[in-house]
Amino acid sequence: MSKRADAYNFATKLTLPRLWNALKVLSSYYLTRLLRRPIQWGLPITVSVEPTTACNLRCPECPSGLRAFTRPTGNLKADFFRKALAELQRELVYLIFYFQGEPYINPQFLEMVTHASQKGIYTITSTNGHFLNKDNARRTVTSGLDRLIISVDGTTQETYENYRKAGKLDVVLQGARNVVQAKKELGSRTPHIIFQFLVVRPNEHQIPDIYRLAEEIGIDEVKLKTAQVYDYEHGNPLIPLNEKYARYTRQADGTYRVKNKLLNHCWKLWHACVITWDGLVVPCCFDKDAQHQLGDLKEQSFKQLWQGPAYQSFRRQLLQGRDQIDICTNCTEGCKVWA
Repeated sequence: MSKRADAYNFATKLTLPRLWNALKVLSSYYLTRLLRRPIQWGLPITVSVEPTTACNLRCPECPSGLRAFTRPTGNLKADFFRKALAELQRELVYLIFYFQGEPYINPQFLEMVTHASQKGIYTITSTNGHFLNKDNARRTVTSGLDRLIISVDGTTQETYENYRKAGKLDVVLQGARNVVQAKKELGSRTPHIIFQFLVVRPNEHQIPDIYRLAEEIGIDEVKLKTAQVYDYEHGNPLIPLNEKYARYTRQADGTYRVKNKLLNHCWKLWHACVITWDGLVVPCCFDKDAQHQLGDLKEQSFKQLWQGPAYQSFRRQLLQGRDQIDICTNCTEGCKVWA
């Protein structure tokens, strides 16, 4: 499916309640920036839900891969998911089935995708591609999933496993072929399949190759993604040599800093949030270990917590000094959207 077809598919999901909600959220965000105090109208446009914290790989900059969480691990339950979605589905545009972990490890994952798709929500997931056997590929297509992001961070096994520790590139590529074939057999235009290439120093020389490989398999799109690294101040072997693909820039004294300025506002805090597998709501995908818990859907409704004192306090703190919030200091996202 081409980018144009994907855009059309997305546009078909834009009902009047969703457009009205988006307008309210956007206007409250700009009014917040003007008045320098948190104003929040509407409900999230985008929500990320975490199918699981488990993962089969051991990627070096991922707490799931490193088995480094302090929070509990587990799988999102389908009945809890349906209950949470019921409160948001009328206004929600994007639903991202991903936070930490590998979504396909949750046996109820595709059942939840089907439920969201039936509500007319644009659904997305991101996978390492190791579970896309022929059966799962076919079930992925019939689930109604709109966008499938497959992480392919190298075009040879040697390069790929530099970051995707314990991963097998041939399994990933065969999985991608399985989904392409299932789409053809079922006559489906979805999901829109993306190869996501996380650019790090060991693989940056293979950027042209990933485009050729995607075209050969029949992938719809390639996206290059910059890598977040935790220890960057004194350099890191994962930071690309070509600064175009790095989140960090080298300074005159040889140390590194995040490229973007930490502006004291963030679009993500107004239009999106993350729901962990066990129902905690956290501000964004940079809070990987759920240290900034803004509510618990097991104990309160989403509307209560979205407008509640914890959320408003966090928004107020961000407006006063983004550089004082730990998860914001290594963030290059949400800084300049519509700024």
